[in-house]
This record gives sequence, structure tokens and C-alpha cells, in this order.
Amino acid sequence: MKSTWLPCSLLPLLLEVSCVSPQESSKPNFVLMMVDDLGIGELGCYGNKTLRTPNIDQLAREGVKLTHNIAAASLCTPSRAAFLTGRYPIRSGIAGYSRPAVFIFNAASGGLPSQELTFAKIAKQECYETALVGKWQLGLNCERSDDHCHHPSIHGFNYFFGIPLPNMRDCQPGHGTVFQIHKYLPYRTLAIVLVTAALLHYSRITTLSIGVIVSWLSLLLVVTGLIAGFIMIIPYFNCVLMRDHRVVEQPFTSENLTQRMTHEAVDFIERNSAKPFLLHFSFLQVHTAMFASVAFRGTSRHGIYGDAVHEVDWSVGQIIQTLDRLKLRENTLVYLTSDQGAHLEEISARGEVHRGWNGIFKAGKSTNWEVPGILSWPGKIPSGGQVDKPTSNMDLFPTVVHLSGASVPEDREIDGHDLMDLLQRRVEWELNHEFLFHYCNAYLNAVRWHPQNSSSVWKAFYFTPNFYPESETACFHTHVCFCTADYVTYHNPPLLFDLSRDPSETTPLTPDTELAFHSILAVMKEAVERHQRSVKPVESQISAGNVMWKPWLQPCCSTFGQLCQCQ
Repeated sequence: MKSTWLPCSLLPLLLEVSCVSPQESSKPNFVLMMVDDLGIGELGCYGNKTLRTPNIDQLAREGVKLTHNIAAASLCTPSRAAFLTGRYPIRSGIAGYSRPAVFIFNAASGGLPSQELTFAKIAKQECYETALVGKWQLGLNCERSDDHCHHPSIHGFNYFFGIPLPNMRDCQPGHGTVFQIHKYLPYRTLAIVLVTAALLHYSRITTLSIGVIVSWLSLLLVVTGLIAGFIMIIPYFNCVLMRDHRVVEQPFTSENLTQRMTHEAVDFIERNSAKPFLLHFSFLQVHTAMFASVAFRGTSRHGIYGDAVHEVDWSVGQIIQTLDRLKLRENTLVYLTSDQGAHLEEISARGEVHRGWNGIFKAGKSTNWEVPGILSWPGKIPSGGQVDKPTSNMDLFPTVVHLSGASVPEDREIDGHDLMDLLQRRVEWELNHEFLFHYCNAYLNAVRWHPQNSSSVWKAFYFTPNFYPESETACFHTHVCFCTADYVTYHNPPLLFDLSRDPSETTPLTPDTELAFHSILAVMKEAVERHQRSVKPVESQISAGNVMWKPWLQPCCSTFGQLCQCQ
């Protein structure tokens, strides 16, 4: 069945008249903010007493706070794909069966497929000006270093100022992998070869045998040198700042980057204040590696992590003040969330712990889905509200599509639900998520069930990560929890929790403690089977071949001989 929304390009004359009409459109503006790796427990409006987030807290007081808001995935790349499309990432191929489960090279060929519809693409066809400021991490090129087949512009963003990847440790001066090279070099193999050569020498083995060992040793030294050299130049390859299709800084300097991006966002709003606009502000903070501008360093009790949270709050305040100054606030829907839980295992190259906090919820990034969710629209959304029912970051897609004047596409599965009736308290159950499915990479990890007319929210785990140390709810031995068989424990029957009574998932239920144990799991099993039948096979964009580094796809603002440098 074809989608019911009609692209403006099919009616060029009508589009030109409507998009430049002197009469103001009644369409609302959208400012959709996503913080990277922000735990729900970092914000004052969610109970934090030691960090200052007055602007975000004010946003919550003026609107609605979601207390059971879920990210569609527990890592950056799939979570952001789901946010933009309103679909579980496995539907678009942004899920894989091996490590890594995200894009870690600019010169990878995978990315969000062009046939996917984002809320930006539909808003653009509804005559909105659209912009992405900040992090992308959904691919860049396919066959050449400048084809930009996965670039934000392909997915509906008229303007892009930001970075294709997250702010990684390599991009931090003095904090990069140069201090971590020993973790990547084959020292053990090198030692074995050296010991073997020594034994052969003192055992008076033939010259031929010694020659073979020397050859292997030489090859190993060459490989070691290549690995070390590649690690040293990663910042020049991955730390890329772009304006639209042009690389403007390589490697970029993270200091003051949040302030620069905030100014870009403010400038975009000012340029487009007379027409409908959609701004997606995708923060680089508080992802590894931590940074904060000079004005915010030392302002918190939680080191550089807390300083970064303070800077994010400042940035939110600048954007809200701009909307107020331009008298756009009452015609703008503002949303703030995180792409997943806080990264509990984050340790800097110098051994400093920059751990976030997920409040009452168990574990964090790569295992935890509960994230902040704040929506504000004065005059349209009642202030001071709170929604305790399960919601999802995927819900922004149908919400934005409907408010922009379009219809939700009917030619594909859309997993999000329009939030407006729930936010405006017109309904209680009709548009609520009854089931939410949790993926770890392409593996179905858990399912959440909120029966209608019930206060219970059941959650069943089919496998859980092997935390280390066991007393912690984190994977310090691998720096992030993995989904593959070697790193998880499978459960049959599944672990079952009632989140309405045990939101921290501390005590699994049993047939003795929950009389309906087996019938609950049976309903959830049937829902899982129904959901899996709706997932159509697509090419995995996170396969080994699609995430590996390909030199011919490397974006570069200068020649390779100049190490891709520009300021």
C-alpha cells in the first residue's frame, strides 16, 4: 500500500506559493534535542541533588516529564536510527550479530539506507527548513569519499554542522589512543618469537631455522609498526567536523565545540524564524571522551562529567531563550532526551572514572533503555504534567509527522505512537505501547508488556549480560557490555520482573511469588512471535564488511600526504 503523504515536489507550483506565502503558517516548529549517553539520574527534574540543571528542569516544569521513557536501542547508532525513523533499528538493517554494533570509522560503507523515511525528510517535503547540528553516526559514504550517500542531507536535513561520528577519545588532545597503544600491539606474540629465536640460537639449530625465525620476527615488527602508525593517525581520519558537505576542521578541537554548535543552532533559528523549521540538536556531550569548555570546568562536584552536564544545560537555556526572544516559544514543540543510559564503564586513558548515573534503573549504556523524556509546548501541552506509562523515543516520528501536516507512511511498519493525545490528556490507553521490544544488536534481549487497564508493567529477559565484577551492574572487563553468546547468560524460563513494583529489577519473579507467572510469559511469547513475523529481512548495515575502514571512503580536507589536516 502506498503512503498517504504527498511530496511537495509533485505540486511544484502550489509548493512555491504555499512555502513563500506572506501569511504565517499554523504549522508548529520543532526543536528536538538528544544528549549523548546522558543518564536519567543526571537531571534535577528526575531527582538529582548534586548537579545543577536549571534550564532543563524549567523545561520540565513548563511541560510534561516522561518517567517511563525508553530508547529503542542501547547503543548510539541503532538508537538514533530508531529515533529518526520511528522504527526498530532491525527493520532498517541498523543492527548486526557481531562486534562492533556501531559505526566507529568515517570510512565505513554502511549507514542508514536512503529508502528509510526520517521525520526530517517528511518535514522537508511539508516545506519545513530542517537542520542537524551535532552528532550523526549513521554513515557517510558508499563507494567514493565524496558520494555522501548516507549524509544527513540524504535524510532530509537541509543544513548540517557537526561530526559524522561521536566525540571519541582519539579526538581529545593529550587523551588519545597514543597513551593506549600498548593495548593494541601484539607484545605477547613478539615475546614468543624472541624467546623461540633465543632457544634456537643456544640449541645450535641450523641457520635455516634461525633464518625463518628472523623472517617471522621482521614481519611481526612491520605489522606492529603499521598498527602503531594507524592508531597514531586515527584522529586525522575520524575527528572530522563538517558544514554541509565540506570538511571544515580535521582533526576538530572539542574545546568550545558545544558553544560553537549552540551558536549554529541559534543562528539557524534566527534565519528561519518566519517559516516553519525543524532543528535536531544532537549533543556531543556527555560521550567519551569527556570535555567541557573553560567556562564550565570545575563547576560541578563530579569532575569533568558533571561539568559537561552543566554545559549541556547552558546550551538548552540558550536555545529556549532564543525561542522566547523571537516570540516562537508558543509555536514550538521542544523535546529533550538521551540516546541511551549513562556509560557506567567509562574510564579515561589516564585511568580517571567518568561514570554517569541512571537513577533507580539498573545498569546503563548497552544494557539500559530508560532515558529522560521532556516535552514542552506552552499553550498546547499542559504544564507540570507527568506520564508514567511506557513511551519511546520512536514516538517522536509519528508525533512530528502528524503535527507537520503529513500522514504517517502506510507502506512500512512504524513502531512509534503519536504522543499528543497522551500529552494533552485526551486518552489514557488507546495509543499507549502495550508491548515494547528490546534489542541488543540484532538479538531480541527482552520484552516489556503493559496490559491495558492495568498498572503492572512486566519485563521478561531472554538473556542478560555477564557483569564484571559480579557485585557491579557494569562490564568493566570489556568497557561496554556485549550481546554475543560468550558475554551473556541465557534464561529459560525468562527472567520476569514487575516494573511497577520493582523498577530497579532487583528480584526476579517465580511461579511461587507470581501466580500468573506462566500465563504472563505465554502472552509475551506470543507477542514476540507476532513481532518477529513483521520484521522483513534486510541487509545488515552493521556487518563486518560495512563497518570496516576503507581508505577510498575516507573524507579528507587535504591530500593524504598532508595527513588530512585543516583548521
